[in-house]
Amino acid sequence: MSSEQPAGTLLSVENLSVQFPTPDGIVHAVDGISYSLDAGGTLGIVGESGSGKTVAALTLIGLTRTQGATVTGRIMFNGRDLLTASKTELRHVRGDDIAMIFQDPLSSLHPQFRVGSQLIEAMRIHRPITKSAARARATELLDLVGIPDPKRRVDQYPHEFSGGMRQRAMIAMALSNEPKILVADEPTTALDVTVQAQILALLERLRSELGMAIIMITHDLGVVAQIADHIAVMYAGRIVEAADARRLFSAPQHPYTWGLLRSIPSLEGPRGVELVPIPGRPPSLIRRPSGCHFHPRCAYALPSHAAIDPPLVDAGAPGHMVACLLDAAQREAAWAELRAGGAPEQARIAAGIEDDAVEPTEVAG
Repeated sequence: MSSEQPAGTLLSVENLSVQFPTPDGIVHAVDGISYSLDAGGTLGIVGESGSGKTVAALTLIGLTRTQGATVTGRIMFNGRDLLTASKTELRHVRGDDIAMIFQDPLSSLHPQFRVGSQLIEAMRIHRPITKSAARARATELLDLVGIPDPKRRVDQYPHEFSGGMRQRAMIAMALSNEPKILVADEPTTALDVTVQAQILALLERLRSELGMAIIMITHDLGVVAQIADHIAVMYAGRIVEAADARRLFSAPQHPYTWGLLRSIPSLEGPRGVELVPIPGRPPSLIRRPSGCHFHPRCAYALPSHAAIDPPLVDAGAPGHMVACLLDAAQREAAWAELRAGGAPEQARIAAGIEDDAVEPTEVAG
């Protein structure tokens, strides 16, 4: 296979699978996902806990190698396959070309070292820079991400920072070597809504100013609606729907996506509309359901869906893909009925999607 990437494509993931052996069986953490990311673009990867989002991201930078994982597929970055890169090559990529903001900023920052010292170390590993110059850059980065009084804060310990400030410090550390790609794993989960909005606005501003691409990993479609250009919805280790953000919110095609949309709260929607949780629990990645993995939780599943594994196919609009056994007419009718119920409309209002933003796909026949 050629290692060439389309012009403008910074990252191309092709048929990536990640499996972990356990005493109980093989964990199919990631099962054949593919996506691409353009320079300066933002991709949102959405799904419940256990859907494979974080494992897929960790595999980008080689952090699943030491866990005995079996990894197949390709991860093309700047014309080279990161899955075949040596440990030395990956160390140069990790934290330099591709940086990651981990889910828990408190556990990601070492409690016994000052925040500035950790920023300085991240820079000096990858750059021939003096300690004094790195310290000046660390102070500059803390200021860039909105931490007040950065000259004083650079000498403080992580426990002296609030949750939002620790998250900003992690963003500063990720930006220290001006990466081409920033992977943000649930960067707002533990924050209150005001700080969450500030962090999302900060990431969008940094993307615009620095020209880096962002992969946003979250369980909340309301979060990615504010920042992502394209969205991939993951379930049981697979991508079950992918589209540009406007299309996904205006004309979603998968019942799982509908469930995620119906769980988004909004202050602007009609009063009295209850959030509707997705029934059941995410499946075990060791003993996944047969056929369509979502069928035990799907209100539209037929008995035959337990035997047929749906491929990811064209959903009828450019770039819109879906893995669903319902035909296009059935999906359109189901979505129209759900919209009439109000909850998906509430989600669309929360996402800022205009009612006429996307025309529904015409169904032949």
